[in-house]
Amino acid sequence: MGRSKPSVVYCGLLFPPPSQHAPRAKCASTPGVTLTFEELALAPELIAALAKQAITEPTAIQRTALPVLLAGKDAYVHAPTGTGKTLAYLLPLFLRIDPTLAATQVVILAPTHELAIQIQRQCGELAVNAALPIKSVLLVGGTAMDRQIDKLKKKPQVVIGSLGRINELLGMGKLKLKAARAIVIDEADRMWAPENVAMLRALVDATPASRQVILASATEPDAGMSTFAAIAPGLQLVQAGEERMSELIQHVYVTCEERDKSEVVRKLVHALQPERAMVFVHKSQTAQDVAARLAHHKMPAADLHAAGDKFSRKQAMDDFRSGRARVMIASDIGARGLDIRSVTHVINLDVPSSSKAYLHRVGRTGRAGEEGMAVTLVTTAELRLVRRYESELGIHMHHARLREGQLIPVTDEPHRA
Repeated sequence: MGRSKPSVVYCGLLFPPPSQHAPRAKCASTPGVTLTFEELALAPELIAALAKQAITEPTAIQRTALPVLLAGKDAYVHAPTGTGKTLAYLLPLFLRIDPTLAATQVVILAPTHELAIQIQRQCGELAVNAALPIKSVLLVGGTAMDRQIDKLKKKPQVVIGSLGRINELLGMGKLKLKAARAIVIDEADRMWAPENVAMLRALVDATPASRQVILASATEPDAGMSTFAAIAPGLQLVQAGEERMSELIQHVYVTCEERDKSEVVRKLVHALQPERAMVFVHKSQTAQDVAARLAHHKMPAADLHAAGDKFSRKQAMDDFRSGRARVMIASDIGARGLDIRSVTHVINLDVPSSSKAYLHRVGRTGRAGEEGMAVTLVTTAELRLVRRYESELGIHMHHARLREGQLIPVTDEPHRA
């Protein structure tokens, strides 16, 4: 079903200091070696907290990142979506935080409100389960600033939010970072845009020179990362595992006209009766149209796209996670970085622009040992992309069609003719 690539664990300097050529760091984890949380020197209370979440073994990125981050080194943590990057940086940060010090010690930036909320939820759950008096506050735009200022008066140890709102509160003098010990930039590849540079510099300049910088992303660093070179010239690349397709995913494509795709999605949902499905589109208007079409046919759908306001997006996430809506229509940006579990089906209304984009979308299903199905709608002109996905990802995409309310296989597959 999928071509498995060998697991890769790597540590190295991304930006060597200008005055020296530093050697690559030795990795604490190598392929075939499984370290426990105890062997990684994680505190007993955190190990107990993880056990309450049924987490008993570290993932590959956690085994690799923990020794580097526990040593206080600046790092770029790179691993595929859903491999535990958030805990990979939260666990060592919890050991650096002094719960008795009533001051902000960690700042975590996220590009979307949904991801910020997800990180705060994980942070709060970890603190409660570990019985640690570590307080966190969410600072994002689109909500009352007065309430956020009131929460900052309680001196939370962790602030999580968007770059714009955090920078705004910093400029007002309401957020003080003299005691900051670490800055985390999650989904870092989306944060190195030119318009963010000034705000990032202001944030870093407000913290002590000894603070730790942690970047996390499912995307490999590229030339754009030079934005961070001045901030952390010795930034160490930490990565584990290559993105690969789960062998538990069945890949299917359905041919149709572009104008019919929204209706085909409705018929697919009716035919497949998914427990939880994500429908990916390129445009916000398409997301709204599909959600309205499904709602008209008594199929509740959550609409998560980049153009939505904060409250509608939060409602969409709540509805999907709670099961009130079995279908979520999302853009790649809207769903970026989110850990949404138990997705049984992924439907690509708009064809992914690349094999990597296909991998990212489809990887939302077939997790944690559960089977999944990915259905991609293609026009005749888009059949060439089916061949590309198969070749570059080592998968087989089955041709199918909808007939009498069922998805059935097609024996003649024109893209292989």
